[in-house]
Amino acid sequence: MTTSSTTLALGTSAGTLAVTACSALIMGALAMYTLLHHRQVFAWMRKIRKKDEESAELNKPAEWIDDLYKAQCGLAQKPCRAADFDEVTRIGNMIKGIAEDTDAIRVELSEVVKCVGIYTGTALPDPGPSLKVSLVEHHILLVRAMKQEAARWELERAINATQKKIKALRNS
Repeated sequence: MTTSSTTLALGTSAGTLAVTACSALIMGALAMYTLLHHRQVFAWMRKIRKKDEESAELNKPAEWIDDLYKAQCGLAQKPCRAADFDEVTRIGNMIKGIAEDTDAIRVELSEVVKCVGIYTGTALPDPGPSLKVSLVEHHILLVRAMKQEAARWELERAINATQKKIKALRNS
């Protein structure tokens, strides 16, 4: 019998095995890199989705805060009666309704609601039928008007603080 020194099967030489092993290692490394990359992308997408959901939660309060700012600016440096505060009161009640449910800015919204109450509480009394006002009454009305403007300024400060917090939350 003759023995031959041929390989047993086609493709089982040492070179072919080395190339196959190297390509398997390279493919494994690429698969691992792809897996890690996809994990980073999915984590980034979750972070963006969470940020979008939090931002959507702030849309209504931000809109109402902007409306309240416009309403109170329309009353600046003007002595107001109770009827003049209708818009401010309406918006304040809407903000009060959602203040407890908006965790991110609950403290700021509560401060705005408190300032709205103080501001609307400074309404000047309706004038009586007499057109003549005594000097003492005029002085009392002037003091009340100045207190009203101070309360409006405090409301404006609270609104600005809330707007800054909303902006910071949206940018983070």
